[in-house]
Amino acid sequence: MSREPTSGPSPQPTITATGIVKRHGSTMVVDDVDIAVRPGRITVVVGPNGAGKTSLLDCLSGVDPGDAGTVRHHDHDVTGWSLDRLARDGVARTFQHSSVFSSLSVTENLLVATDPRRSSTRRVRAIAPAIVGSRRSTELANAAVIRQTLTDLELLGVADVRAGVLPSGTKRLVEIARALCTQPDTLLLDEPASGLDDGETRRLHDLLHRLSDDGIALLMVEHDLELVTRTADEVHVMASGRIIASGAASEVLARSDVRDLLVGMR
Repeated sequence: MSREPTSGPSPQPTITATGIVKRHGSTMVVDDVDIAVRPGRITVVVGPNGAGKTSLLDCLSGVDPGDAGTVRHHDHDVTGWSLDRLARDGVARTFQHSSVFSSLSVTENLLVATDPRRSSTRRVRAIAPAIVGSRRSTELANAAVIRQTLTDLELLGVADVRAGVLPSGTKRLVEIARALCTQPDTLLLDEPASGLDDGETRRLHDLLHRLSDDGIALLMVEHDLELVTRTADEVHVMASGRIIASGAASEVLARSDVRDLLVGMR
């Protein structure tokens, strides 16, 4: 069953990107893309491999800023901001490939995300053991957020397990949990269903709906078209760096040209 269209006027975007351009050498990987991410809505970008989907997320999240264009978070310009700075401003990001801290437990991974001193992966690794052993009031205050997030993602059973030994699908959920512990208003997800089994995919589906119902703005790159159809409020189709179709999932994915483009995707 597809996600029911939302009624009423569209809420104001948390993220508005206009004219985003990114080149890798002589290759144009993102070509004049406009996109808006709205609270309480699930926006999904689909397209074949090499379409520019992850590069677009990189531009929006400061991982690899665009060569042209503007990114705004609410009413201020965040173009070129780093991933850490955006996280402090309320924009969180997960990645296509696992980026958990393998030597830390699941709880420690989440605790690192709540630390206001985070500034780089190297510094995070250096300070994590000290944070975990702390009894400071700020860390105790974060405990409630961490426990609730572990509960929401059904990760309490592995809370003390070292993240590096977990199955790939569980690592994916840990990454999402870590992003949520920054308490973002906007969440950018790069192929969150990758590596998930059927049960984990159902949990992800339910989680996405809960997050959108709570007012979080979600932008997701995803290859699982069944999940897209069941969760998306709005779908953008990318090809050769450009958005070639946009609209409700049931309408966009029914188009013959889009179906031909997405042949081979699940």
